[in-house]
Amino acid sequence: MSKDITIPEVFIVESLKFDNEANDRYEGKIISNILHLNGKNSKYYYIRTRRELEEVVGIFDVSRYRYLHLSCHGSPQSMATTLDTIPFEQLGGILKPHLHNKRLFISACEMVNEELAKAIIPDSGCYSIIGPSEPVAFSDAAILWASFYHLIFNYDSEAIKREGIIKYCEHIVNLFGVPLNYYSSSRSQESGFRLKRIGPKKSGG
Repeated sequence: MSKDITIPEVFIVESLKFDNEANDRYEGKIISNILHLNGKNSKYYYIRTRRELEEVVGIFDVSRYRYLHLSCHGSPQSMATTLDTIPFEQLGGILKPHLHNKRLFISACEMVNEELAKAIIPDSGCYSIIGPSEPVAFSDAAILWASFYHLIFNYDSEAIKREGIIKYCEHIVNLFGVPLNYYSSSRSQESGFRLKRIGPKKSGG
């Protein structure tokens, strides 16, 4: 199979804190199970270290899956696995070789910002990065992403495109009140990407 040919499926990588594990808060596993119920062949991997992340994204590359979903903890400067902290510059080095013609979805508080976009989108061929712009509760995040994937794959089971992303992100943002940042690659921008902030609609007075 050509490297440019990808499969419209979701590859989920999850890493949590020990207390999340103890309380069975496996958001990524829930999303994967719901995707399976909807007839999608998602793959799910649980990791605890940077070394495992490096190995698993290699498996993602070989799978030819088009959508990588990271469910983890993070900060405005880094991603956290159970045992390691990975600054964005290093995370970019890990992910960029595997994101050509693909999209990255991130379920982590505060991670999806301009610094992350700078570290990943330019020169990678990654179409986009999407994730919450504010902290989100575990229960909301699991239902939010499950709803997004359910809606968008019902809309088009073969591709997640910009039109559908904006349409269904607006739906779930208005439903759950969780604003999203949508960074997409752009040849017209000097940075190599553009940002669309998707926030809840304000009700009329």
